[in-house]
Amino acid sequence: MTETLIHGLYREGEPIADTKAPSGPLAERWEKRKFGARLVNPANRRKLNIIIVGTGLAGGAGAASLGEMGYNVKAFFYNDSARRAHSIAAQGGINAAKNYKNDNDSVFRLFYDTVKGGDYRARESNVYRLAEVSAAIIDQCVAQGVPFAREYGGLLDNRSFGGVQVSRTFYARGQTGQQLLIGAYQALMRQVAAGTVKTYSRHEMVDLIVIDGRARGIVARDMVTGEIETHLADAVVLATGGYGNVFFLSTNAMGCNATAIWRAHRRGAHFGNPCYTQIHPTCIPQHGESQSKLTLMSESLRNDGRIWVPKRAEDCKKDPREIPEEDRDYYLERIYPSFGNLVPRDIASRQAKNMCDEGRGVGPEIGGVSRGVYLDFTDAIERLGKDAVSARYGNLFDMYERITGEDPYEVPMRIYPAVHYTMGGLWVDYDLQSSIPGLYVAGEANFSDHGANRLGASALMQGLADGYFVLPNTINDYLANGPFEKIPEDHPEVVKAREAYEERIKFFVSNQGTRSVDSYHKELGHIMWEYCGMERNEEGLKKAIELIRELRQDFWKNVRIPGGANELNQSLEKAGRVADFLELGELMCIDALHRRESCGGHFRSESQTPEGEALRHDDEFAYVAAWEWTGENNPPVLHKEDLNYEFIEMTQRSYK
Repeated sequence: MTETLIHGLYREGEPIADTKAPSGPLAERWEKRKFGARLVNPANRRKLNIIIVGTGLAGGAGAASLGEMGYNVKAFFYNDSARRAHSIAAQGGINAAKNYKNDNDSVFRLFYDTVKGGDYRARESNVYRLAEVSAAIIDQCVAQGVPFAREYGGLLDNRSFGGVQVSRTFYARGQTGQQLLIGAYQALMRQVAAGTVKTYSRHEMVDLIVIDGRARGIVARDMVTGEIETHLADAVVLATGGYGNVFFLSTNAMGCNATAIWRAHRRGAHFGNPCYTQIHPTCIPQHGESQSKLTLMSESLRNDGRIWVPKRAEDCKKDPREIPEEDRDYYLERIYPSFGNLVPRDIASRQAKNMCDEGRGVGPEIGGVSRGVYLDFTDAIERLGKDAVSARYGNLFDMYERITGEDPYEVPMRIYPAVHYTMGGLWVDYDLQSSIPGLYVAGEANFSDHGANRLGASALMQGLADGYFVLPNTINDYLANGPFEKIPEDHPEVVKAREAYEERIKFFVSNQGTRSVDSYHKELGHIMWEYCGMERNEEGLKKAIELIRELRQDFWKNVRIPGGANELNQSLEKAGRVADFLELGELMCIDALHRRESCGGHFRSESQTPEGEALRHDDEFAYVAAWEWTGENNPPVLHKEDLNYEFIEMTQRSYK
């Protein structure tokens, strides 16, 4: 490790040399790795215990698969039912390279589109594997009874999504995540009935237990009784989703948080690319300062809806139906004629912001500026008929009308970008193992596969790929080291981890502060959105780091938690989550400051093309940034994993 502090904020450490990705032709690497991984025979699997935290698509599929294989699995989730995981909120679809539309799709094209969409900041090996198993995901889900939309002849139907020029997105109206999650839930509950999986509802993981350098269990809080529990195992899998709620306002469910992965990070797991946040372009605009949640409208709407703003600022207050065609600016179709309204999410989001910054936004003003653009279905209704549009998007239209009071069949929708998905997460190797042996990370909780920007309909693909196909084939290699030494409940490290959390709880309930947890969360969100949102720059990021540090100091002095520790206490739950967000937010800003380039969802205003597009600097930043925790108030250490492209040429991304 070098001794020099960079920007006074971080140090550089040793590079990451081995990711376990096999060499050789891309199409052979996954088979090569599966064959090279050691196996655990069925009789020995019954002797091994695995903890899985999170039961969304990645966690639910992983728990079901590992239970089916014969391992003893404990599955933890903070909701009352595994069916309430945030995966249920996904609307538009799931990608797979089946070429049902006969438009020249292939595994390689899905691989290429995903790497390009991520602005060349993902591993080739991981992304190709994702594309390779995509077709098997659809077969698996159909076998489970997932009701994908079908064409008249009976074949599964496909939609188009942003960033590609083929139709490869399988869907179930606007409820795809819900239907896929029910499929995984059925598989999970089958294993619960078989006795291989035991579920722990209303339990939140609050710390990771590491013994002799290996992940051996978790500390969890029963959210109903307040009891602090320790659970031990031979391996731990985190599948707890993303950390978009660090921004306070996001499309995530209110309970989504970063505590599981952040506590693992503090125990030694590297955090990969924390600054890579996806801003979704198709969300219902914020309606006021008191709002605490934003609502996603599926990207699938961009198949038939046309996005526009008035050409003249003086028309922005008019009823959109009174603005003639010649006075409308269909700006995505104008700027990106090849992809039009189906450009990738990061590009569509930035252009919506640009239009509003020019004074051509529509709808109510927030902070003196109208933050909205139109998504108009007039042409689609005239072309297809209202019934056909309703069959495709009816439930989404109903949801929009219930929230806004406006009928999108009659009046164009108003949309604006909002924080959605996080491409960053815990660093993992090709096997999905973190830098802590025995700790595996799946789905959105890891940094893998998407690079600097996630293309639509690939989150569900990654979650199910990790849970059904990757994890069950790679965790064996680690578990083959067993049988492992049994860890007693009174082991010093177990007791230490439990007591550390008990002390934290004791502080929260006894601190006589004056401010609510929500007030701190909201202030952090304002800082993050203002300085580390859709556009970042050096001055703003440095200011954000100072503001977050000041806010964190005040939090530990003045936060007030009503109620007690040994009861249902949602303020207490949120206090721990916001404390972790305050540390994560600082790391996100440090990561964004150190990466002096623009790529995907990370847009530095100092680094853009003459046309205002993201400008990468591959000679300096073609690497994964993996951050190491070094202790309270100590600067983190940056480890770089170089990204070497053998099969795709890194070029300036263009969708024109």
